[in-house]
Amino acid sequence: MSAAAFVKTYDLPPYNEREILRYAGVKGAGKEVDGLLKECLQEADGRFVGKVCYQEFSLQESPFSSLPKARLKGCVGYVVFAATVGLGIDRLIAKYEAISPVKALLMQAIGTERVESLCEAFCAELAAKKACEGLSVRKRFSPGYGDFAIEAQEEIFRVLQPQKHIGLAIGKSLLMSPSKSVTAIVGIGKEGRKEDYGCEVCTKACAYRKEK
Repeated sequence: MSAAAFVKTYDLPPYNEREILRYAGVKGAGKEVDGLLKECLQEADGRFVGKVCYQEFSLQESPFSSLPKARLKGCVGYVVFAATVGLGIDRLIAKYEAISPVKALLMQAIGTERVESLCEAFCAELAAKKACEGLSVRKRFSPGYGDFAIEAQEEIFRVLQPQKHIGLAIGKSLLMSPSKSVTAIVGIGKEGRKEDYGCEVCTKACAYRKEK
């Protein structure tokens, strides 16, 4: 498998307002919230640039030392990627944090929905490509979730160098800038083989663990 870095720019799909409200923690939104959301969407529109950089590795040639092996069970390789929708939404969040906490919350949720949409678009495209090769892709997983240590973020940045390719930087606290960004790994396995990548493979103690 190739270890060359690739960069892609995506046109993002239409907004999913239901998902935005879910990310904002709003249930049963009324006219007032709906009106504020429409205002936020109008102001945020045109501020997003969806960019992804990625590399593909075989398990035998992996440059990472901290991959959760259980999550790659049955895989022949994996793709590591970084995705961002840019700084525009960060500026709007900062603008409203002091003058309208509700709008700041909605801007946060809009940014989250946009970067999740970007990740879904990338993974769908990857799945279509791998299907032509008789392979399938697994669910993506990111540093800091489940048993994938947040410290793996440093390895991803060292290998992928997203600061050079898509303007994505990381600080000492391992937080990314722009904030509406994602790094993740996608396992690649044989087509038709399904593995469970939920609580059964996670070794981390968690209050949300699902029991068998």
